[in-house]
Amino acid sequence: MSVKPAAPSASFSGPFALGTLSAPDQAPFPGLVVPEGRVLDLRTAFRDPALTTRRLFERWDEVLPRLSTLAADGATDAGTTDAGATDAGTTGATGTTGAWQPLDGLRVHAPVEPRQVFQSGANYRQHVIDLEVAHRAPDDPRTPEAARAEIAEIMDRRAAEDLPYVFIGLPSAITGPYDDVALPSWAEQPDWELELAVVVGKPAYRVSVAEALEHVAGYTIANDLTDRATVFRRDMKAIGTDWLRSKNAPGFTPLGPWIVPTASIADPGDLRVTLKLNGETMQDESTKDMLFGIARLVSYASQTSRLLPGDLVLTGSPAGNGMHWGRLLRDGDVMDGSITGLGAQRTRCIAEATS
Repeated sequence: MSVKPAAPSASFSGPFALGTLSAPDQAPFPGLVVPEGRVLDLRTAFRDPALTTRRLFERWDEVLPRLSTLAADGATDAGTTDAGATDAGTTGATGTTGAWQPLDGLRVHAPVEPRQVFQSGANYRQHVIDLEVAHRAPDDPRTPEAARAEIAEIMDRRAAEDLPYVFIGLPSAITGPYDDVALPSWAEQPDWELELAVVVGKPAYRVSVAEALEHVAGYTIANDLTDRATVFRRDMKAIGTDWLRSKNAPGFTPLGPWIVPTASIADPGDLRVTLKLNGETMQDESTKDMLFGIARLVSYASQTSRLLPGDLVLTGSPAGNGMHWGRLLRDGDVMDGSITGLGAQRTRCIAEATS
């Protein structure tokens, strides 16, 4: 099955977003993307050849106003010459130091390389109910309706009384938003989990819920693939979940395309998360269904760990996964994922070659 990769699109909320891009046979660069479909290489604009998006987040409060100014210049200077130069190093569309270039033709990579990935489990009410019903024991005496009602009551009590469930993912599982995803030969039930990802903007350690959002720089899209067959250890059930095995194969976390600053997302607690499999809608849910909101998740993770600039906090998967539909990922499947205001990604599944 031959599938044409999606062309990069600057469809996001606000005046600009950040990404990591590359021209053919060139090294990736941190890019400032504007809705007009143009990109500025920030290494040149900031006169720093070693600049990355993660390093931008390490200076986020300092660089954010400058990024806004550059984006405003880029939105108005299309077609200008060197006369449009600014002290940040841009010279308009045809200048020699920091020229804007078309997004079309560039490769889009994962927008940031985090040092840490914090993943949230069982954080969408309907998703947890669906999974619990799907995983009922064969001898469970309850009807599906009775089981659903009982689990719904537990979820409501959990949201009111309990703590978020957060575990660690591996940065090596991250891949670009348009890259192929290799399905390992051992993965018997590979599943999709499109979700909102939070990008940390400044270190957070033991911050309160009230303070937590001050440490968030922006948002992006993550598809947290999971092999359902290896979530639970079969050899020793008391061990519980095995997130290393089930979630961290290379490429199991397509990320991006863009990081949109917090100021451009009016309410991250009310975004539409949509995933289509081969054109058919599977996930279509609002982030309103989260049991624990972004501030609760960031604060909770920070009570144990020091969150660092560029780190990711994945907020959990809404309902509509493959286990719910009885249809898991196969060779040649194409996933199209989007979240309101954050753009869209397209990834194709490729069966891992066996020797």
